Amino acid sequence: MNSVSPSYANAELQAHEHRTNHAFVDAANSAHNAAEIARSEGDVDSWWNMTFLEAENLLDAEDFEACAALASSLVAGSRSAAKAETQAQAFILLAKARQGGGLLEEAADAAREAVALVAGENDMEVNVKARQALIAALADSGRLDEAWTESLALADAIEAEVDDQLVGKGYWVIGNVAFLCNKVQEGLKYHELAAATLSPARNLDIWAKFNKASAAMRLAADVADADTLRCIERAELATDVIGGTSNDYLLMKLNRGHWNYLAGDFVAAIELLEAVCNDADKPLPQILGEACLLLGRAHSSMGHHDEAREHLLNAAEHFEAAGAQQRADQAREFLAAED
Repeated sequence: MNSVSPSYANAELQAHEHRTNHAFVDAANSAHNAAEIARSEGDVDSWWNMTFLEAENLLDAEDFEACAALASSLVAGSRSAAKAETQAQAFILLAKARQGGGLLEEAADAAREAVALVAGENDMEVNVKARQALIAALADSGRLDEAWTESLALADAIEAEVDDQLVGKGYWVIGNVAFLCNKVQEGLKYHELAAATLSPARNLDIWAKFNKASAAMRLAADVADADTLRCIERAELATDVIGGTSNDYLLMKLNRGHWNYLAGDFVAAIELLEAVCNDADKPLPQILGEACLLLGRAHSSMGHHDEAREHLLNAAEHFEAAGAQQRADQAREFLAAED
Protein backbone atom coordinates (compact mmCIF):
# COMPACT_ATOMS: atom_id res chain seq x y z
CA MET A 1 0.00 0.00 0.00
CA ASN A 2 1.28 3.47 -0.88
CA SER A 3 2.12 5.96 1.85
CA VAL A 4 -0.66 8.42 2.59
CA SER A 5 -0.18 11.82 0.93
CA PRO A 6 -0.91 15.02 2.87
CA SER A 7 -3.67 16.00 0.43
CA TYR A 8 -5.42 12.63 0.88
CA ALA A 9 -5.05 12.77 4.67
CA ASN A 10 -6.54 16.28 4.75
CA ALA A 11 -9.54 15.31 2.60
CA GLU A 12 -10.19 12.19 4.69
CA LEU A 13 -9.98 14.20 7.92
CA GLN A 14 -12.43 16.78 6.56
CA ALA A 15 -14.87 14.03 5.56
CA HIS A 16 -14.89 12.53 9.05
CA GLU A 17 -15.17 15.94 10.73
CA HIS A 18 -18.15 16.91 8.55
CA ARG A 19 -19.80 13.55 9.28
CA THR A 20 -19.33 14.02 13.01
CA ASN A 21 -21.11 17.37 12.67
CA HIS A 22 -23.94 15.77 10.63
CA ALA A 23 -22.96 17.88 7.59
CA PHE A 24 -23.53 14.90 5.32
CA VAL A 25 -23.40 16.68 1.95
CA ASP A 26 -20.07 18.29 2.83
CA ALA A 27 -18.82 14.97 4.18
CA ALA A 28 -19.76 13.25 0.91
CA ASN A 29 -17.91 15.90 -1.12
CA SER A 30 -14.77 15.60 1.02
CA ALA A 31 -14.89 11.80 0.83
CA HIS A 32 -15.25 12.05 -2.96
CA ASN A 33 -12.15 14.28 -3.09
CA ALA A 34 -10.22 11.80 -0.95
CA ALA A 35 -11.31 8.91 -3.18
CA GLU A 36 -10.16 10.75 -6.31
CA ILE A 37 -6.77 11.46 -4.74
CA ALA A 38 -6.41 7.82 -3.73
CA ARG A 39 -7.34 6.71 -7.25
CA SER A 40 -4.73 9.00 -8.81
CA GLU A 41 -2.12 7.62 -6.40
CA GLY A 42 -3.04 4.00 -7.15
CA ASP A 43 -4.22 3.30 -3.60
CA VAL A 44 -7.14 0.95 -4.30
CA ASP A 45 -7.99 0.22 -0.65
CA SER A 46 -8.22 3.89 0.27
CA TRP A 47 -10.24 4.62 -2.88
CA TRP A 48 -12.78 1.93 -1.91
CA ASN A 49 -12.99 3.11 1.71
CA MET A 50 -13.55 6.74 0.76
CA THR A 51 -16.06 5.88 -1.96
CA PHE A 52 -17.96 3.82 0.61
CA LEU A 53 -17.84 6.75 3.04
CA GLU A 54 -19.14 9.06 0.30
CA ALA A 55 -22.06 6.69 -0.34
CA GLU A 56 -22.83 6.42 3.40
CA ASN A 57 -23.05 10.19 3.62
CA LEU A 58 -25.27 10.40 0.55
CA LEU A 59 -27.57 7.90 2.25
CA ASP A 60 -27.69 9.98 5.43
CA ALA A 61 -28.30 13.10 3.34
CA GLU A 62 -31.27 11.19 1.84
CA ASP A 63 -29.91 11.43 -1.71
CA PHE A 64 -31.01 7.85 -2.32
CA GLU A 65 -30.59 7.83 -6.09
CA ALA A 66 -26.99 9.05 -5.97
CA CYS A 67 -26.22 6.65 -3.11
CA ALA A 68 -27.69 3.70 -5.02
CA ALA A 69 -25.64 4.55 -8.11
CA LEU A 70 -22.43 4.74 -6.09
CA ALA A 71 -23.28 1.61 -4.10
CA SER A 72 -23.89 -0.25 -7.38
CA SER A 73 -20.42 0.71 -8.54
CA LEU A 74 -19.00 -0.55 -5.25
CA VAL A 75 -20.88 -3.84 -5.65
CA ALA A 76 -19.38 -4.26 -9.10
CA GLY A 77 -15.94 -3.23 -7.84
CA SER A 78 -15.99 -5.61 -4.89
CA ARG A 79 -16.94 -8.74 -6.84
CA SER A 80 -13.32 -9.84 -6.94
CA ALA A 81 -12.52 -8.70 -3.40
CA ALA A 82 -11.00 -11.34 -1.16
CA LYS A 83 -13.21 -10.63 1.87
CA ALA A 84 -16.87 -11.53 1.76
CA GLU A 85 -17.52 -8.83 4.36
CA THR A 86 -16.37 -6.15 1.91
CA GLN A 87 -18.80 -7.32 -0.74
CA ALA A 88 -21.59 -7.63 1.83
CA GLN A 89 -21.08 -4.06 3.07
CA ALA A 90 -21.57 -2.76 -0.47
CA PHE A 91 -24.77 -4.80 -0.88
CA ILE A 92 -26.10 -3.57 2.50
CA LEU A 93 -25.57 0.03 1.44
CA LEU A 94 -27.28 -0.67 -1.88
CA ALA A 95 -30.23 -2.27 -0.06
CA LYS A 96 -30.66 0.75 2.21
CA ALA A 97 -30.48 3.18 -0.71
CA ARG A 98 -33.07 1.23 -2.70
CA GLN A 99 -35.34 1.00 0.33
CA GLY A 100 -35.02 4.73 0.91
CA GLY A 101 -36.00 5.30 -2.71
CA GLY A 102 -39.06 3.08 -2.36
CA LEU A 103 -37.63 0.21 -4.46
CA LEU A 104 -38.44 -2.42 -1.87
CA GLU A 105 -38.15 -5.57 -3.99
CA GLU A 106 -34.72 -4.49 -5.23
CA ALA A 107 -33.75 -3.62 -1.66
CA ALA A 108 -34.66 -7.13 -0.49
CA ASP A 109 -32.68 -8.69 -3.36
CA ALA A 110 -29.56 -6.70 -2.47
CA ALA A 111 -29.91 -7.54 1.23
CA ARG A 112 -30.29 -11.26 0.46
CA GLU A 113 -26.99 -11.10 -1.44
CA ALA A 114 -25.37 -9.57 1.65
CA VAL A 115 -26.83 -12.21 4.00
CA ALA A 116 -25.64 -15.01 1.74
CA LEU A 117 -22.13 -13.57 1.62
CA VAL A 118 -21.66 -13.41 5.40
CA ALA A 119 -23.51 -16.58 6.42
CA GLY A 120 -21.03 -18.49 8.56
CA GLU A 121 -18.51 -15.64 8.61
CA ASN A 122 -16.98 -14.39 11.85
CA ASP A 123 -17.81 -10.70 11.41
CA MET A 124 -20.99 -10.57 13.50
CA GLU A 125 -21.50 -6.84 12.95
CA VAL A 126 -21.77 -7.20 9.16
CA ASN A 127 -23.90 -10.33 9.58
CA VAL A 128 -26.38 -8.47 11.80
CA LYS A 129 -26.46 -5.41 9.53
CA ALA A 130 -27.17 -7.61 6.50
CA ARG A 131 -30.05 -9.36 8.27
CA GLN A 132 -31.42 -6.02 9.50
CA ALA A 133 -31.41 -4.64 5.94
CA LEU A 134 -33.23 -7.73 4.65
CA ILE A 135 -35.83 -7.69 7.43
CA ALA A 136 -36.51 -3.97 6.95
CA ALA A 137 -37.05 -4.36 3.20
CA LEU A 138 -39.30 -7.41 3.61
CA ALA A 139 -41.34 -5.73 6.34
CA ASP A 140 -41.78 -2.49 4.38
CA SER A 141 -43.02 -4.44 1.35
CA GLY A 142 -45.57 -6.33 3.47
CA ARG A 143 -43.85 -9.73 3.29
CA LEU A 144 -44.32 -10.16 7.02
CA ASP A 145 -44.10 -13.95 7.29
CA GLU A 146 -40.69 -13.87 5.61
CA ALA A 147 -39.64 -10.90 7.74
CA TRP A 148 -40.60 -12.72 10.95
CA THR A 149 -38.73 -15.87 9.91
CA GLU A 150 -35.63 -13.74 9.29
CA SER A 151 -36.18 -11.96 12.61
CA LEU A 152 -36.06 -15.26 14.51
CA ALA A 153 -32.82 -16.09 12.69
CA LEU A 154 -31.45 -12.69 13.75
CA ALA A 155 -32.46 -13.35 17.37
CA ASP A 156 -30.43 -16.57 17.27
CA ALA A 157 -27.48 -14.77 15.66
CA ILE A 158 -27.22 -12.08 18.37
CA GLU A 159 -27.80 -14.42 21.31
CA ALA A 160 -24.11 -14.69 22.17
CA GLU A 161 -23.09 -11.21 21.01
CA VAL A 162 -21.47 -8.94 23.62
CA ASP A 163 -21.64 -5.52 21.93
CA ASP A 164 -24.68 -3.86 23.53
CA GLN A 165 -25.23 -1.40 20.67
CA LEU A 166 -25.24 -4.20 18.12
CA VAL A 167 -27.57 -6.34 20.23
CA GLY A 168 -29.85 -3.36 20.83
CA LYS A 169 -30.15 -2.69 17.10
CA GLY A 170 -31.03 -6.34 16.58
CA TYR A 171 -33.76 -6.26 19.23
CA TRP A 172 -35.03 -3.03 17.68
CA VAL A 173 -35.62 -4.53 14.23
CA ILE A 174 -37.09 -7.76 15.66
CA GLY A 175 -39.54 -5.69 17.70
CA ASN A 176 -40.50 -3.71 14.60
CA VAL A 177 -41.46 -6.86 12.74
CA ALA A 178 -43.33 -8.27 15.75
CA PHE A 179 -45.49 -5.13 15.83
CA LEU A 180 -46.13 -5.36 12.09
CA CYS A 181 -47.15 -9.01 12.51
CA ASN A 182 -49.61 -7.94 15.22
CA LYS A 183 -47.51 -9.72 17.84
CA VAL A 184 -47.85 -6.68 20.10
CA GLN A 185 -46.58 -8.23 23.34
CA GLU A 186 -43.49 -9.59 21.58
CA GLY A 187 -42.97 -6.20 19.95
CA LEU A 188 -43.10 -4.48 23.33
CA LYS A 189 -40.73 -7.07 24.81
CA TYR A 190 -38.09 -6.68 22.12
CA HIS A 191 -38.30 -2.88 22.12
CA GLU A 192 -37.92 -2.86 25.91
CA LEU A 193 -34.83 -5.06 25.48
CA ALA A 194 -33.52 -2.61 22.87
CA ALA A 195 -34.12 0.37 25.17
CA ALA A 196 -32.23 -1.41 27.95
CA THR A 197 -29.18 -2.14 25.76
CA LEU A 198 -28.89 0.93 23.51
CA SER A 199 -26.97 3.74 25.19
CA PRO A 200 -27.76 7.43 24.61
CA ALA A 201 -24.33 8.27 26.02
CA ARG A 202 -22.63 6.11 23.41
CA ASN A 203 -24.69 7.18 20.39
CA LEU A 204 -27.37 9.83 20.83
CA ASP A 205 -28.29 9.70 17.14
CA ILE A 206 -29.17 5.99 17.31
CA TRP A 207 -31.04 6.60 20.58
CA ALA A 208 -33.14 9.31 18.90
CA LYS A 209 -33.91 7.15 15.87
CA PHE A 210 -34.84 4.15 18.04
CA ASN A 211 -37.25 6.11 20.22
CA LYS A 212 -38.85 7.73 17.17
CA ALA A 213 -39.29 4.34 15.49
CA SER A 214 -40.50 2.62 18.66
CA ALA A 215 -43.11 5.33 19.19
CA ALA A 216 -44.33 4.85 15.63
CA MET A 217 -44.64 1.09 16.08
CA ARG A 218 -46.45 1.42 19.41
CA LEU A 219 -48.86 3.95 17.95
CA ALA A 220 -49.54 1.74 14.92
CA ALA A 221 -50.51 -1.01 17.38
CA ASP A 222 -52.82 1.47 19.19
CA VAL A 223 -50.54 1.41 22.25
CA ALA A 224 -50.88 5.00 23.48
CA ASP A 225 -49.55 4.61 27.03
CA ALA A 226 -47.04 6.52 29.14
CA ASP A 227 -44.12 4.52 27.68
CA THR A 228 -45.13 5.55 24.16
CA LEU A 229 -45.27 9.21 25.18
CA ARG A 230 -41.81 8.86 26.73
CA CYS A 231 -40.50 7.48 23.42
CA ILE A 232 -41.94 10.49 21.57
CA GLU A 233 -40.43 12.94 24.07
CA ARG A 234 -37.01 11.22 24.09
CA ALA A 235 -36.85 11.34 20.30
CA GLU A 236 -37.81 15.01 20.22
CA LEU A 237 -35.31 15.96 22.92
CA ALA A 238 -32.42 14.00 21.41
CA THR A 239 -33.10 15.36 17.93
CA ASP A 240 -33.19 18.91 19.29
CA VAL A 241 -29.69 18.29 20.67
CA ILE A 242 -28.06 16.64 17.65
CA GLY A 243 -30.22 17.89 14.77
CA GLY A 244 -31.86 15.68 12.18
CA THR A 245 -32.86 15.33 8.56
CA SER A 246 -36.11 16.67 7.15
CA ASN A 247 -37.56 13.17 7.32
CA ASP A 248 -36.59 12.87 10.99
CA TYR A 249 -38.64 15.96 11.82
CA LEU A 250 -41.51 14.82 9.62
CA LEU A 251 -41.63 11.44 11.34
CA MET A 252 -41.71 13.08 14.76
CA LYS A 253 -44.55 15.31 13.58
CA LEU A 254 -46.30 12.20 12.25
CA ASN A 255 -45.89 10.51 15.65
CA ARG A 256 -47.37 13.52 17.46
CA GLY A 257 -50.26 13.58 15.01
CA HIS A 258 -50.88 9.88 15.55
CA TRP A 259 -50.74 10.37 19.33
CA ASN A 260 -53.33 13.15 19.10
CA TYR A 261 -55.54 10.98 16.89
CA LEU A 262 -55.50 8.11 19.40
CA ALA A 263 -56.17 10.59 22.22
CA GLY A 264 -59.27 11.78 20.37
CA ASP A 265 -57.89 15.27 19.62
CA PHE A 266 -58.74 15.07 15.93
CA VAL A 267 -58.37 18.79 15.22
CA ALA A 268 -54.78 18.86 16.50
CA ALA A 269 -54.04 15.60 14.66
CA ILE A 270 -55.33 16.99 11.35
CA GLU A 271 -53.25 20.16 11.71
CA LEU A 272 -50.02 18.20 12.23
CA LEU A 273 -50.75 15.59 9.57
CA GLU A 274 -51.63 18.20 6.94
CA ALA A 275 -48.30 19.89 7.66
CA VAL A 276 -46.55 16.58 6.90
CA CYS A 277 -48.44 16.12 3.63
CA ASN A 278 -47.81 19.71 2.53
CA ASP A 279 -44.12 19.78 3.43
CA ALA A 280 -42.04 21.46 0.74
CA ASP A 281 -39.28 18.82 0.94
CA LYS A 282 -41.58 16.19 -0.61
CA PRO A 283 -41.66 13.39 1.98
CA LEU A 284 -41.02 9.78 0.97
CA PRO A 285 -44.04 7.83 -0.33
CA GLN A 286 -44.11 5.69 2.84
CA ILE A 287 -44.34 8.78 5.07
CA LEU A 288 -46.98 10.39 2.85
CA GLY A 289 -48.97 7.17 2.89
CA GLU A 290 -48.99 6.98 6.68
CA ALA A 291 -49.89 10.67 7.05
CA CYS A 292 -52.73 10.45 4.52
CA LEU A 293 -54.07 7.27 6.11
CA LEU A 294 -54.24 8.94 9.53
CA LEU A 295 -55.71 12.10 8.00
CA GLY A 296 -58.45 10.06 6.39
CA ARG A 297 -59.24 8.27 9.65
CA ALA A 298 -59.25 11.55 11.61
CA HIS A 299 -61.63 13.20 9.14
CA SER A 300 -63.83 10.11 9.23
CA SER A 301 -64.01 10.29 13.03
CA MET A 302 -65.23 13.89 12.71
CA GLY A 303 -67.87 12.93 10.11
CA HIS A 304 -65.98 14.62 7.22
CA HIS A 305 -66.52 11.74 4.81
CA ASP A 306 -65.59 13.49 1.56
CA GLU A 307 -62.24 14.57 3.01
CA ALA A 308 -61.76 11.10 4.48
CA ARG A 309 -62.26 9.43 1.09
CA GLU A 310 -59.83 11.82 -0.61
CA HIS A 311 -57.04 11.22 1.90
CA LEU A 312 -57.55 7.46 2.08
CA LEU A 313 -57.36 7.20 -1.70
CA ASN A 314 -54.15 9.26 -1.64
CA ALA A 315 -52.79 6.97 1.07
CA ALA A 316 -53.40 3.86 -1.05
CA GLU A 317 -51.66 5.49 -4.03
CA HIS A 318 -48.63 6.54 -1.98
CA PHE A 319 -48.26 3.07 -0.45
CA GLU A 320 -48.48 1.48 -3.90
CA ALA A 321 -45.80 3.87 -5.18
CA ALA A 322 -43.58 2.71 -2.33
CA GLY A 323 -44.24 -0.97 -3.07
CA ALA A 324 -46.04 -1.43 0.28
CA GLN A 325 -49.04 -3.31 -1.07
CA GLN A 326 -50.28 -4.56 2.30
CA ARG A 327 -50.56 -1.00 3.63
CA ALA A 328 -52.25 0.06 0.39
CA ASP A 329 -54.82 -2.72 0.88
CA GLN A 330 -55.47 -1.51 4.43
CA ALA A 331 -56.05 2.03 3.19
CA ARG A 332 -58.53 0.72 0.62
CA GLU A 333 -60.35 -1.22 3.36
CA PHE A 334 -60.86 2.02 5.29
CA LEU A 335 -61.90 3.69 2.02
CA ALA A 336 -64.52 1.01 1.34
CA ALA A 337 -65.98 1.60 4.81
CA GLU A 338 -66.62 5.24 3.84
CA ASP A 339 -68.92 4.28 0.93
